[in-house]
Amino acid sequence: MDPLKFPIGGFELPAEISQQHIETAIEKLEHLPTALRQLVSSWSDSQLDTPYREGGWTARQLIHHLADSHLHSLIRYKWALSEETPLIKAYDQDGWAGLPDAQMPIESSLQLLEAVHQKIVYLVRSLPLEEMKRGFIHPDTKKERTLLENTLLYAWHGTHHYAHLEGLAKRNHW
Repeated sequence: MDPLKFPIGGFELPAEISQQHIETAIEKLEHLPTALRQLVSSWSDSQLDTPYREGGWTARQLIHHLADSHLHSLIRYKWALSEETPLIKAYDQDGWAGLPDAQMPIESSLQLLEAVHQKIVYLVRSLPLEEMKRGFIHPDTKKERTLLENTLLYAWHGTHHYAHLEGLAKRNHW
């Protein structure tokens, strides 16, 4: 596995998701927005426009992607909690990364990520474990993903992309 593409390894779903798994994921989700802001707040436009790896998105695109992707995750929680195993809408993340708003200053996406994570963390902490077994169907895989799985996946996703940016900073001595 390419360490520049997967600096923390691929996502691995445990055979059985425990309360401890969820608590660890909540901590990661809760702390990501602050850690991300601290990491990139002093970066120049030139630094933000540097790809995190050859052939990869720029740091700026990656930050906007985190906000976009995690907003989708929040909506998926709400669908799964308000409908019976809904079929969700997928989106083309590469297409979104090529839209004009992926080139704008990062502040709005940092704020959006903070707000989205506050809502996700509040929701997950409020729900009994049994309620977290509700799920949705992803149209690409046609498989059900529970909110338990989604919580672990997005905790990994945030940490995964944070590691991309942290690695970029270390390699460039920023």
